[in-house]
Parts: sequence; C-alpha cells; structure tokens
Amino acid sequence: MSQPIAVTRQTFDDVMVPNYAPAQMVPVRGEGSRMWDQQGREYVDFTGGIAVNALGHANPELVKVIEAQARKVWHIGNGYTNEPVLRLAKALTEATFADKAFFCNSGLEANEAALKLARRYAYDHAAERGGKEKSEIISFYNSFHGRSLFTVSVGGQAKYTEGFGPIPAGIMHLPYNDLKTVEATISDATAAVIVEPVQGEGGVLPADPSFLKGLRALCDKHGALLIFDEVQTGVGRTGTLYAYEQYGVTPDILTTAKALGNGYPIGGILTTNKIAASFSPGTHGCTYGGNPLATAIAGRVLELINTAEVLNGVKARHDHFVKGIEGINARHGVFAQVRGMGLLIGAVLKPAFAGRAKDIVVESEKHGLMLLVAGGDVVRFAPALNIPFADIDAGLASLEKAVATVAATAKAA
Repeated sequence: MSQPIAVTRQTFDDVMVPNYAPAQMVPVRGEGSRMWDQQGREYVDFTGGIAVNALGHANPELVKVIEAQARKVWHIGNGYTNEPVLRLAKALTEATFADKAFFCNSGLEANEAALKLARRYAYDHAAERGGKEKSEIISFYNSFHGRSLFTVSVGGQAKYTEGFGPIPAGIMHLPYNDLKTVEATISDATAAVIVEPVQGEGGVLPADPSFLKGLRALCDKHGALLIFDEVQTGVGRTGTLYAYEQYGVTPDILTTAKALGNGYPIGGILTTNKIAASFSPGTHGCTYGGNPLATAIAGRVLELINTAEVLNGVKARHDHFVKGIEGINARHGVFAQVRGMGLLIGAVLKPAFAGRAKDIVVESEKHGLMLLVAGGDVVRFAPALNIPFADIDAGLASLEKAVATVAATAKAA
C-alpha cells in the first residue's frame, strides 16, 4: 500500500478553490465532543460540524452501522428501493405530521425539492383557481436556505447572490417576525412561504410563536403551502425532534438534513399524501438520494436521538450553557443578549464589540475551543446533543479566556 500524500494547512491554499477560509489547524481525529489536530492539540468542539454531529465524533453505535451496511450494499440507484430507506421513511412519518418522505444529499437539495414541489403542486391544482398563475414564493430577510442559485435567491441575504445574477424571479423577501407585512403582501398568487423556526445563519434568532401561527393562518387563507426549513433546527437540536412541535404549528412541507446523518451526507423533505402526489415519477430525482448506506446511518441516528433522555438532556444542556455564558458576560460585559433554542444558541455582541465575533472564534482556538459565528456580531454554539457537562464547562473556561482577550483589545483600541 502506498503512503498517504503529506498535506498541511498550506496545501489548502495551494490546491483548493478559495471559497472557504478555514482555520489554521487541521483536525485529524475526533471522539465525542473532543477533537485533535495534526500536532496532537486537543479541542472541545462547540461547533458540532455546524449543527451536524449531533451524537458526536466517531459515535460507536454509528460506526457499527457503517461497518455492517458497508459489507452489504452502499448504492443501487433509484431504479430500485432498499430496506434502510423504507425503514427511515417509516420511522420519520410515524414520528411526525408527515405521510411521505423524499431523500437527497443535503439541506440545499431538500429546500430545492420543497420549493419545486410547492410550485408543482400549485401548477397541478391550477384548475381549482380557474387557471390563475400561482408561483410566488415569500421568504424572509437574513434567512438561509442553501447555495444553489434557486435556494440562495430564496434566502434573504443579498451578499450571497451578488455577482450571480440574474436570479430566479417570483421571490419576495419580507422582515422576519413581522406578520403585518406578510399579511399586506401575501396573495392568491403566492405558492409558498418558507421560514426557519430559528434563523441560524441569520443570527440564531427564534421566530415569535404568534408569527408562525399567523403564517399558518395566512397560508390557509390564500391556499399557499407553508414550508419549515428545519435543516439546522431538526433532529433534536431544539429539544424536540423538530422545532415545529414546540410552536404548535404544523407545516405542509418540512426540510431536514444536517444532524440526520451525523456527518454522513443526507437530506430530505417530509410532507402529506396530497402534496406528495405532485412529485409523480420523473418530476424530480436525486442519484444518491436515499441510498442504503446514508439511510442506514440516519435510521440509527433517529433511534438514538428521538428518546426522552436525549431530548430532555438537550434542554438541560441549554440551561447550563446559558448560565455559563451569562456568567462570563457578568465578568466581561461583551454580550447584549443570549438567545436561541435547545443547543442552537447565539451570544449577541454589544455594539461596542460589533464585528468581533470572528475574533472570539480565532482566539478561542488558541485556548482549545472550536466555535462558530452567525454573522459578524453573533457567536454561535451548536455542539453535540450529548456533549458531557464536563466538556461544556471546559469549553466555557476557554471561551472566557478568549472573551477576556478580545474585550481587552477592543477597549485598548
């Protein structure tokens, strides 16, 4: 066997397209909520692979599933079905509002499928409206739904579409949590409203319950479909299997990904029989979607997460995180607010520290902590749902060192 090619962080700059700006350290091994880099330095992981590694790194139960399924069949194409995908679909529909599931590879593909399905459903039911056009999509500023041209256009952040025009038509963006503006804008020409129960990339901002309930009522009034993007909030992240359960609002289509595969690429949509009928054979597809290896892993992830022990543990860890972050803030005064749901938490910087979120992330790395941002002013926490309390405390101790340094630097400036 040949020796592996030697690589370093510099190799990224030499051979990779520069659309990312990764950290200077290169992780090589993970276990639970800990990671080690090429130099053997240890880190507490508060990123969870951006809300993906819900059961931690190298989870032994998932390793068993991967090894077992890898010896059977990895991929067969969608001209055939397979046992793992059927088990996963059955488990998800039994655990949610949905009757039907569709699987793909990522969150963006899930949102693309949901938006296409909504427009196709409107097309199929045009006769009920006398043939009137119904294709408009309402989304919200600071939302994020993926990076394909369609989904990035639906997302409400202009910085992600700049230079990629012309963008698809028929998309409107409105203020988040502003029901009056939606009421004044939505019409019988609206095919769908897509919303995140918690805006993740947009700053870890939860929706007001009255906002989501109002969207449901407006969609019902105008015959539009309500799509919940639960790519980041789903599969236990907020303390229930999906966040819609806590709001008491049932969407027509729900998108899911990230934590569903615990790092193995998978995404999907959940919907009702009536709506699913618009995806008849040939209307949509995905070569790798629902392959046996991905769905075998996701099936076990769902089994492990959808338990009272894990979901109640998320709520307990949320309280522990918030208490710890607020304690750091009491000593250093950098955060204006701590918000979020479950283990999707955002610490919002005060105006005096505007734009310094990335500085805290970089400084935290020096103290053995991996962190996220959500824009320039929010430090984001999305660790494994089963992160040990001892690891939370160790990570918060590192965070405090980083915060202290950034606060001192800001004051000196």
